[in-house]
Amino acid sequence: MPAIALASDHAGFALKAILADELRAAGHSIIDLGPDSEASVDYPDYGRALGEAVAQGRAARGIAICGSGIGISIAVNRIAGARCALVTSGLMARLARQHNDANCIALGSRIIGIEVARDCVAEFLRTEFEAGRHAGRVAKLA
Repeated sequence: MPAIALASDHAGFALKAILADELRAAGHSIIDLGPDSEASVDYPDYGRALGEAVAQGRAARGIAICGSGIGISIAVNRIAGARCALVTSGLMARLARQHNDANCIALGSRIIGIEVARDCVAEFLRTEFEAGRHAGRVAKLA
């Protein structure tokens, strides 16, 4: 299985740790880009690292987590080749893949609980890009 990159800030650290453990247990290869504790850090640094890992092909998909999901999603999207969708439901994660070919998702640890996060990740990982009428639109994002 291709690698999945995970990154967070201090607010997302606990959720990142849970998801990383669960993904490893499911057989996924994980690239944990940090941080390694709940000590205060700056989300742009970790969002950039995640976006670069996906854009450079070191990871097939990325999961970014901060308190709201907003800041880190903006940071990821500053990297050419990274397409990060802030999602708050499995439906949003599925549509981000189907229609937007999102290769990263952002989760807000203060917004959603663990069960919703699990659903978002599951939908994100199992859903393929539909291409077709969406392909031209996604190409314009490059």
